[in-house]
Amino acid sequence: MDLSICLVTLNTIAYLEPLLASIKKHTQELSYELIVVDNASTDGTVDWIEQNYPEATLIRNQSNLGYTRGNNQAMALAKGDFLLLLNPDTLLTEGCFGPQIAYLRENPEAGISIPKVLNADGSFQKQSRRGDARPVEVFGYFLKLGKLFPKNRALNGYLQSWLPEDEVAEVKAVSGSCMFIRREVYEKIGGLDEQFFAYQEDSDYCLRARQSGWKVMYVPLSSIIHYGGEGGSKTNPYHSIFQWHRSYYLYYRKHFAREHFFLFNWFYYLVMLAKLLFAWLKRFLRGK
Repeated sequence: MDLSICLVTLNTIAYLEPLLASIKKHTQELSYELIVVDNASTDGTVDWIEQNYPEATLIRNQSNLGYTRGNNQAMALAKGDFLLLLNPDTLLTEGCFGPQIAYLRENPEAGISIPKVLNADGSFQKQSRRGDARPVEVFGYFLKLGKLFPKNRALNGYLQSWLPEDEVAEVKAVSGSCMFIRREVYEKIGGLDEQFFAYQEDSDYCLRARQSGWKVMYVPLSSIIHYGGEGGSKTNPYHSIFQWHRSYYLYYRKHFAREHFFLFNWFYYLVMLAKLLFAWLKRFLRGK
């Protein structure tokens, strides 16, 4: 089997229906399986999948176990030569998967890849390929210092902004919105790190793959639409905001804290906490 498509769902039936239809339409040249892990949706997702896609492997979780654990459940059942972590709020408008698998088969040193990811308006989703999220990259991105100093690669390292949008390139990390993983990578380094409930599990996985000798590739030979923010995070936005910020803390503590003086680490943690509180306040004032 060529491909195992792993989907984690939580109240995303409005996006799941067109996504699965687009997969059926644009993936006829591949042999693939569909593995869906549902984190206790209340919008009829499970019943709809059972009725319309009985061939899919379906796991019903009784509570929201998180994006990371859900993907690990799916990956543990996958039989394909390649595993695809795919967000449910994506859409195929062309044969996206075939060119990715062809590239990976032709380049055995490439362990992970992502196609060109587009926003709903057709613009390039810049966050889909990125750097290591080291402190200088994070400050450059979130404080917009990279825009002030466009030639500074350190400050612009998070988005790798110097890379052309339409050229194949080796990168540090890619988004889990449409992440292709070679089976040998999964067998060597295992699944996602479940200390990440959601977010940054993709950056962590790419870093671990690179540490094991694999390349992480941006392969814009095909494209996919990712609406972004329309997945399970909308079910409980305050919890989503917390997990987003928590993931950056965990990722930094796991990979980079030992490289810095402890006073800088505490400063960095306080900055993360302040950003979390500001994000919560902003969400509260929006009132939605």
